Amino acid sequence: MPALKPTPFKATVRWLGQVPPEGKGIRSTSVQGLEIGFEGPVGERHSGLNRPSCSRVTGQHPKGTEIRNTRQLSLASAEEMAEVAATMGLTEIEPEWLGATVIVEGIGDFSHLPPSSRLQGPDGLTLIVDMENRPCHLVSREIEQEHEGIGGQFRRAAAGKRGITASVERPGRLSVGDELVLHIPDQPVWAHLDAARKG
Repeated sequence: MPALKPTPFKATVRWLGQVPPEGKGIRSTSVQGLEIGFEGPVGERHSGLNRPSCSRVTGQHPKGTEIRNTRQLSLASAEEMAEVAATMGLTEIEPEWLGATVIVEGIGDFSHLPPSSRLQGPDGLTLIVDMENRPCHLVSREIEQEHEGIGGQFRRAAAGKRGITASVERPGRLSVGDELVLHIPDQPVWAHLDAARKG
C-alpha cells in the first residue's frame, strides 16, 4: 500500500534564487533555473548532506553539532508573502530579502503543509517537506536595509506564513513556470499531538 498519496494540489514556481556560497547576509540572487542534486541546489550556500545544528534544534542537539541537512531549500508562498507585506505596510516583500530558494503560487496555507509531504516537479525532481520555517532576524535585517524602521515588524507579521524548509529525495532540474505536485503522507494526525504540544 502506498505511503504517500498524490493530490490535486499544485504549486507553480514563480521565482527561483540562490544564496551565494560566500558572504554574511542571507540575500539570494534570482535565477531562471536550478540544478538540484542530492545535496541541494548546486553552488548554493545551504547545500550539503549535513549541516551544523542551529537555534531551531537546540532542544535536540547542542548548537554546532553536525546533523543531517533537512534545510537544503527554503520555499515560500507568493500569496502568504503578499499578506505579510500588507501587514507591514509594504507594497511587496522581495524574494531576495527572504534568502528564498523557491517562491510558489497556488497552494493555500502553504507554510503548514504536513511534514514529510513531497513536492514533485515535471522531471521527477522530488522535495521532502521538513517543516514550517520560522521567521528570523536575518530577514528583518535585509528588509531594514531597504525600508528603515520597518524590518523589525517581520517576525511578528510573518508568523505562520514564512514558508517551509525542504530537502532532496530525487535530484532534477527546476525552472520558473514549472508545476510542483503535492503528495501527502497517507496517515491520520497523531491522536496525542495536542497533549504533546502542551507537554
